[in-house]
Amino acid sequence: MNTFPALFTEAWKSLRFHARRSILTMLGIAWGIATVVLLLAYGTGFERTVLMALESFGTKVIYVFPGRTSQQTGGEKAGRRIQVQLADMEAIASSVPLVKAVSPQVEANFKVSYGVRSQEFKANGVYPVLARIRKMEISEGRWLDETDELEHARVAVLGSEVKHRLFSGRPAVGESIRIGGMSFDVIGVLLKKVQDTDEPDSRQVYIPFSAMGQLHDTRYLSMIAVEAESAGAHAQVVQQIRERLGERLRFRPSDKRALWVWDVVNTLEEVGIITGSLKVLFAFIGALTLAIGGVGVMNIMLVSVMQRTREIGTQKSLGARRRHILLQFLAEALLITFAGGLMGMAIAYGITAVLGPLPLWSAIYGEEAREGDLVLRIAGSTLAISTTILTFVGLAAGLWPAVRASRLDPVEALRYE
Repeated sequence: MNTFPALFTEAWKSLRFHARRSILTMLGIAWGIATVVLLLAYGTGFERTVLMALESFGTKVIYVFPGRTSQQTGGEKAGRRIQVQLADMEAIASSVPLVKAVSPQVEANFKVSYGVRSQEFKANGVYPVLARIRKMEISEGRWLDETDELEHARVAVLGSEVKHRLFSGRPAVGESIRIGGMSFDVIGVLLKKVQDTDEPDSRQVYIPFSAMGQLHDTRYLSMIAVEAESAGAHAQVVQQIRERLGERLRFRPSDKRALWVWDVVNTLEEVGIITGSLKVLFAFIGALTLAIGGVGVMNIMLVSVMQRTREIGTQKSLGARRRHILLQFLAEALLITFAGGLMGMAIAYGITAVLGPLPLWSAIYGEEAREGDLVLRIAGSTLAISTTILTFVGLAAGLWPAVRASRLDPVEALRYE
């Protein structure tokens, strides 16, 4: 009689006897657990979508942009423009130990044309290693290589939107386009991806750095892309870059405006903390909603104790121990809670299937960013958290009624009307 199967069998019989009341109570739990699952699914989907947009810039990359000084240095006034050259980039590569690779980037807007179609896009002169630094993937053709750089080859890799606007649905690889009036052969097209920027890779044209010199002055760099040996080395690398360039270009390393550095790893960590806090908040809100259902379970169990007072007295007079009575009512509370929880999870899965992707990046950047819209993701961790909350609510809701039932005096219980 004290075995768990026997206890849950008794609990099931009791719930079936009061089926309508039990179902209504389960619905309260179902609504609460559906809220928990959906809120956590939203938090997980939001985190994944935001991180995906940031990771598209590279996961171990540091971007270095020249700016203007905001502090006086060596008698020079603040506001001096900092200009970075290839020699400065090479100094970073040779004197900062934890740097794995570097690439210069010079960018400028040009009229890009193919046949009668013409539009202004940004062309970027880069080293071939940039693709590895930034994890840039090709959907058609190939990326730039060392031979292209050495031979000053007039070849170009197009962003997906550039290809679409110039070629529509036709193949672009092997065709010739004109950039700033000069002919370039298209050798590749970048894989389409969502990025949180007004100037995504899809709207860019990439050419060899050496070939960029035929279109634009490459003496001063627009930026430097740096790949660190590991994510843990980024803070040290950033500080050393500031120190090395500060010495060479005469600005204080602490002057953040003289050299603007974007450490993607640091940004990813910050976003992870923010989205993690958001998920904790969502779980708390969902738990409060579920707690309302738990109050309903407690009330029903208290009513059940009152209605079955004589039955409890009979059981005790026949030798039933307090432990058995306690576990019997706890089993009923847990059975109601978990049955409602299963209903709620089924409802949550159904809602996610019906809703589909929710507008996020497409609402900001248009239809081309639809792939970055938010998809509700019910992860294994979501189910684990929901089950933990569900168990706690079930135990909390059933404990007080179960304790009351177990403490009933058998003589008084048998006299109860």
